[in-house]
Formats: sequence, structure tokens, C-alpha cells
Amino acid sequence: MKSVTPYLFIENCKEAMEYYQGIFDGEIKNVQLADGIEMFKGHEGKILHAELHLGESVVHFSDIFGSVKKGDNVKITLEFESEDEIRKTYRSLITDGHASVELQETFWGALHANITDKNGIGWLLNFQK
Repeated sequence: MKSVTPYLFIENCKEAMEYYQGIFDGEIKNVQLADGIEMFKGHEGKILHAELHLGESVVHFSDIFGSVKKGDNVKITLEFESEDEIRKTYRSLITDGHASVELQETFWGALHANITDKNGIGWLLNFQK
């Protein structure tokens, strides 16, 4: 496994990141807007992905797209080192859980899935090819 990172899905993402940046003296990096991506049409100006770097740690952020149930706005991102590793973890977490996004190739060149496990924990699985 490469890394484990918290991912926050929050309304007014830019405002929230700036708030936390001010508190923790972090650096906002890698801001990607939903603009120009067909599947996010109608959400122009929203942040698809951004990072707040705090020392050697990173917190990922995204605006909310659609509805999010209370308690489902924090997920854990797992970055994998191999396709075998992500597939094995996917099979394990999907047992007694469910996928809101099945394991699939993405427009950003990764193998990716969004899973809620049997305990209600949200996981974002990602292997960047």
C-alpha cells in the first residue's frame, strides 16, 4: 500500500479549505475543477479534487456532487501499488458491503472504486496506472 488519506466531501469546499488552511497553516495544492468534464456538467465551478498539505500529511477535499447522507462526508482513500493489490482489497471490502462506484477505469488514468463496507465505513480505492 502506498498511502492512507482522509477525504472530506463538503459544501463550499473552497471556503472550508481556506478555513482549515488558516487554522493549520497548510498549503492548498492540486485544485481540479469539475469544469469541462462531461459527467459533471451543471456543476461548473465546483472543486472535484484538492489537497491541503499539512507538514508531511495531506487531507483531500471535494465539493459535494448530489446528495450526501450525514456521516458520509468523510471517507478514507487507499492508494495502491499494484492492480492485484487493489483488486484483492476490493473483493474483501465488497463482501457484505456495497459499491457506489464499481471498480473501473477512470478518465484520470486510474483503477478506482467507492465502497461502503459492512461497518458503514466509506473507502475510496485508487491505483494510478
